[in-house]
Formats: sequence, C-alpha cells, structure tokens
Amino acid sequence: MNVPSARLQVVGRPVASSRGEIATRYLAVRAETERLAAQLTGEDQSVQSMPDASPTKWHRAHTTWFFETFVLCHAKDYRPFDSRFGFLFNSYYEAAGPRHARPLRGLLTRPDANDVRAYRQHVDGCILALLDRRGEEPEIATLTALGLEHEQQHQELILTDILHAFAQNPLLPAYTPYVPAVAQPRSAVAFAAFDGGIIEIGHTGDGFSFDNENPPHEVLLNPFRLADRLVTNGEWLEFIAGGGYETASHWLSDGWLLARQEQWESPLYWQRRDDLWHAMTLSGLQPVDPDAPVCNVSYYEADAFTRWRGKRLPTECEWEHAARFTKAQPAEGNLRESGYLRPLSPRSGSMQLFGDTWEWTQSPYTAYPEFRASQDALGEYNGKFMINQMVLRGGSCLTNTDHVRAGYRNFFHPHQRWQFSGLRLADDLPRRHRRPAPTIPPFLEDVWRGLSATPKNLPSKYFYDAEGSRLFEAICNLPEYYLTRSESDLLGVVARELSAELEPNTALVEFGCGACTKTRVLLDLLPGISSYVPIDICEESLKSSVEPLIAAFPHLDIRPLAGDFAEDIVLPQNVQRSPRLGFFSGSTIGNFEIGEATDFLRRARRSLGTGGKFLVAIDLAKDVGTLLAAYDDAQGVTAKFNANLLARINRELGASFDLAGFSHLARWNTALSRIEMHLLSREDQTVRVAGREFRFPRGETIHTENSHKYTIEQFAGISREAGWTLVRSWSCPPPEFALVLLA
Repeated sequence: MNVPSARLQVVGRPVASSRGEIATRYLAVRAETERLAAQLTGEDQSVQSMPDASPTKWHRAHTTWFFETFVLCHAKDYRPFDSRFGFLFNSYYEAAGPRHARPLRGLLTRPDANDVRAYRQHVDGCILALLDRRGEEPEIATLTALGLEHEQQHQELILTDILHAFAQNPLLPAYTPYVPAVAQPRSAVAFAAFDGGIIEIGHTGDGFSFDNENPPHEVLLNPFRLADRLVTNGEWLEFIAGGGYETASHWLSDGWLLARQEQWESPLYWQRRDDLWHAMTLSGLQPVDPDAPVCNVSYYEADAFTRWRGKRLPTECEWEHAARFTKAQPAEGNLRESGYLRPLSPRSGSMQLFGDTWEWTQSPYTAYPEFRASQDALGEYNGKFMINQMVLRGGSCLTNTDHVRAGYRNFFHPHQRWQFSGLRLADDLPRRHRRPAPTIPPFLEDVWRGLSATPKNLPSKYFYDAEGSRLFEAICNLPEYYLTRSESDLLGVVARELSAELEPNTALVEFGCGACTKTRVLLDLLPGISSYVPIDICEESLKSSVEPLIAAFPHLDIRPLAGDFAEDIVLPQNVQRSPRLGFFSGSTIGNFEIGEATDFLRRARRSLGTGGKFLVAIDLAKDVGTLLAAYDDAQGVTAKFNANLLARINRELGASFDLAGFSHLARWNTALSRIEMHLLSREDQTVRVAGREFRFPRGETIHTENSHKYTIEQFAGISREAGWTLVRSWSCPPPEFALVLLA
C-alpha cells in the first residue's frame, strides 16, 4: 500500500461528525450500493454495454478498492484482501499503479458477484474497526467522507450503466417496476429575472465539498433570466417536428458532424412504436411523457435546442447564483429517494433546480481561481479532467439528496448522452428592463447570504452591538470562562519582559479592543507606548470603552477607529511613522476559519508595517469538559449572548425571529479542533427577514461562531504562511492558554 495520503485542505472538507456518526453513514451508503445491485442477477452484474460504462460488480469492487487503497493504508496492520484486485479495480489513478483497460471490464468473469460481496464485507469490517479506533482523526474522517461521496457517485453510475445495457437488449427488460406519478400539466415557460452583480461562487460552510468546488471566489454576472422549469419532452417533440436535427444552422460544427455521423434524430433511448415515441427507462419501454423533462441529450443537442428557441444555456455561475438566491433546496427535488427513477413534471412553485435531470451549462469545466490539485494520487480525482468537458449542475432523479448541493460541479464530454442530462433555457436581460442594483446594507446582505447557505450560518462579528458587548463582558467574568483570567495573568508577565526591549514612542494597535480591560495592563507596564489605536466594530461600545482610558492616561495619544478589524485597516498618519506593536486579545483569532486567520494575519502585517510586532492571544487545546463549560455556562449568559444576535436582526432588519423558538447549542468538533456555537430551531418554523422567508425544520441549526483551539506549533505554521515568524511564546498552566509574539 504505497499510496500517499490526501491533502485534506485540497481534496475535500469533512462533514463534522463523531466517529459513531461517520460509521453509521458508512454503513448506510455501503448498504445502498448493495440494495441497488440486489435487483440484478449475477449475469446482469457482469454486463458492459459500451466503453464508457462498467459492470455493476466492477462498481461495487472499485468503490471498495478506493477505501482499501486510500483509507486502510493508514491502518498499519492491514493486508490487502487480494493483491490482484488493485490491477483489476483501479480506475484512472496513475499514482496508484497499473490497471485493467476500461473497455475490457465486461470481460472480467472472475471475480464473480459473490466474490465481490466477500471483498466488500472484508473491507467493511476493517474500515469500521479503523473508525472505532481512529475515526475522529481529521485525516481518517476526511478520507472516509471522500470515499462515501465517491461511492454515491458510483451508485448513480450503476443505474445509468444498467439502463444503457438494458436498452441494448431486444427484450427491453425493466430494472424496477413503473411507479405512477401525479400528472402535472405542462405550463408555459416563464423566466425569472436576476440582477446579477458581484456574487460569490464556490463552496462555503463546513459541509463536505470536492476540491473542484473550491476556493470560493467572486464573479461578475450581467443581469440574466432563467427559465422557471426544465425543457420538456413535448417541447423537444416540437424541435424534432421543426427540423431541429436536420438544420445545420442550429448546431455547433462538431455537434452537427457527430449528429450526421451517428444519425441522431431524437434523444438517446427514444424509439418510434406505432407512430408514437417511446423511451427506454429503468422501468422498461414507456411512452414519452410530453410534460416531463427531456433527458439523455448531449451538450450539442442542448445547445442546438436553445439556438432554435432563440435562447442560450445558462453559465454555471448563473445557475449557482439562482439556486442560492431562490433558496432552492435539494430535498425539494425529484431525486433518488423519491423512488421514481425518472424525470417528472415540476411541482407547482418549483423551479426544478435540483433533481430530475442534470442540467447542461455553457461553462467549460476548468479550475476556479487559485485552485491547485494536490500532488498525490487523490489529486487525480478531479483536476486532471479539466479539459474538453462541460459542466452540469443540479443532480438528477438518480442522485442522492445528501450528495448534491448548489456548488456541486458535474462534468461530461459534450457528445455524451447516456447520463441523465437535460437543460433549461436562459437569456440575457434586455437592457431596457435592467434596474440599477439596489444598495443592500452589508448587515442585511450577510444575513441573507448566511441563512440561504447550507448549513445556515451568521457572521460572529455581528454579536457585538451594545447589548452583545455588555453580555460578552459578563461572560468574561464567569467562573467557567477561564480565558480572560488566564490571559490577564499572562499579560503581566509578558509586559514586564517586553518593557525593556520595546522601542520608544511605540504605537499600540489593538484589533477588536472590546472593553479595553486587558489593554490597561500593557499601558501600565509598557512605558514606551506613546499612542494607542483601539479598533472595534461597534462605534457605541468603542466610545464608552475609550473614555475611561483618556482620563486614566492623559499623556497618551488615543485614536479610536470604528470598523471591521478583519478588513484592511488604514492607520492614522502619525501612527504610520511610529514603531508599531499590534495586540489581538481574547483568543479572538480562533473565531476565524484557518484560511481566514491566515488572511487576517497577512492584512495585520501590512497594517503594522516592516518591523512591526504582533502580540496574539491563542487558546490551547485541552480537555473537552473544560471547553464546553466555558461556552455553555450554568447561568446561561452565553446563551443570552448567542440569542442576542437574533434580537439584533429583529431590531435592525425587521425580522420575525421568535427567540423562544431557538436554543443555544455548544459542541466540540474534534476533526476541526474547535468549539462551535449554534442556535438550534426547537420546532418547524418560518422566519421573515426584510421580505425574504427562511424555513427552519425542527433540529436545524444556525452556525454562529467557531473558537479554534491550537497548539503552539500549529499556530506557528499559520503565522509563517502569513509572513510572520513566531519569536516567543508564553503559556500558563491548565486551563492552558498562550500569548505569542510575532515579528
């Protein structure tokens, strides 16, 4: 097993779970694969109908090989089930060794389906044993999550490959019985208008994502319109009748050449019976439903149809923006759990953004800005395919609900038709109808974006209105909240050691000053400080915090700055001419994601200038009981602090949050080494925020804050990446806390 491990920050992000939750999901996903295969005979499991397809038993074995190769390589005592299987069931991982040719997989009569079952059972037992011992280790959790998402992709491929194989059989067999659905008459297509603007694209939040969904980045969208449903079979019949397959002007050159060579005259699997169009489905041959979405069309066909209609395909960024803006949810779509396994006409009020068919976009499959594939075997998962393919979005009727999301990027070559691929129309918004983009206050924009995300979240910087600042100071005095006491004790030691080496006329710049209580220790013990710049987001609390300091330190030049200290800060001119010492107290840096912390440290370095120093407080990893008590105190002050964020949204944005409908939740995330604060919905409810509605099922949470806990070595690495060097550190006895000096 000489396979490098995954780069966790590149391949994907794990769903934060306990090892028990990971094991439960592992069993569920693996059982679903076996359920899909159980509806086939052993002979059917060996069928391969085309080079692009694979036999069902190969899919079952390949996903098992994936776990064996990339996860069980971390179990020192593991021995492969059969050393020959690596050659048989490797798909395309060059770094993992040679492999059997893909077009010849259907010739593998051995191992048979029962042998593959034994292989799966063997690997399952070893994976579960590894999860029981080490399932909370970030690398094991991430690789297992990646393996499960990979297996769900192959579950979908099992069904598409079965359909293709059965469609070649003159007996036209059915994989599953036909399940009738309530007919939804086709409505005239309408178009939803989107203003566009600068929007964020890419995966956000803590849930799993593939590497090709990252990093999040901003794009500029022109105003556009998107059809409120998918293109239907009835509309495709009109395309056929109107000479769509016979008119070269509708087609791209490569598509027209291919359509002529392969004599396309309808979507794949369509055939005429008694002058009526039928389509091969997983339930056998069925009459074409004119109101259901068209399926199994190539990019070339989809593009030709849009030209025939005088429209175009959406870009993938337009599609993702529409899905997030309209708060579309995968659970509302016709996905595999519905049991129909075929596209259905849209329900009233649904835009069909998830499920039914994968939607072709006009976007080529390329890397997002700053994307870098890892250099190990798992770097081959997505990155090396970023050429000559087109992006599809939204999932199909064969996709798991928990496998698809707004940022998910599927990709296929433009000629391929066997995937459950369809399309919707898009159009540019005529200039005469374009509206000036309304100015949305940043607070409202952040709330809308956070509550539209999956999972829901709110930026922690909005905790600190006047009441939030008061409650936080109360938290700092709680017996369970060790952080303030530990830092205050350390500050006296640190200040005395720094006083002799501090340059004269140094400016102290404090990022997120709060009540300035800890700052007094530095001002008392560092005589070289001549000016002080406190920075805080709440102007009201900043004013009340600074007034006592002005009276207590009349010799100091105090220049308060109200603003977001996480953004670029322009310091006063006189401070820019002075030596600068930055101060970031309260382990507030732990509230940032790791990448955000690096960016903040990089911006702070620019603000503090060449030669500047930075004193940063960090909370160190420790026993979970102490951590949970600090963030869920017995008096409920932290719960009030958390709920005050909703009260502020009600007050300032006219929202309708029922504070009694949410409860405070603090939990420890082992995989990411952090305490998380959430607001838990206690019942099914709907909340309005400035004209938009957000649904909260019972048990759903709003993620409001993280507090990462570090080791000194980890933080030194983060600082180094931001251009700092950790020159000194001071730590206190349990509960462990540290101050570090960067230069």
